[in-house]
Amino acid sequence: MESHEWNERTEEGKRFYRANFHGNEWRIITTLKTDPDWEPIDQPSEDVWRALRDIVWKKYQRKRCPWERVAGLDKILGDDVPE
Repeated sequence: MESHEWNERTEEGKRFYRANFHGNEWRIITTLKTDPDWEPIDQPSEDVWRALRDIVWKKYQRKRCPWERVAGLDKILGDDVPE
């Protein structure tokens, strides 16, 4: 299982995201800094997918993630996948 984490500042406060890739499936969960419980995101927005793609791309450039993850996220986003 691969796990990727990032955070962003929102009007509600600092929001944390965690994306797990397991069994050829992405599962994304989120929480606020003030909330101890993680909640799954059933239908992630395009912004969340793009943030995850950016994180995975940076890991791929450092040889910490396989190209298939980047290509899979491009497919989900409907972007052209380079060979």
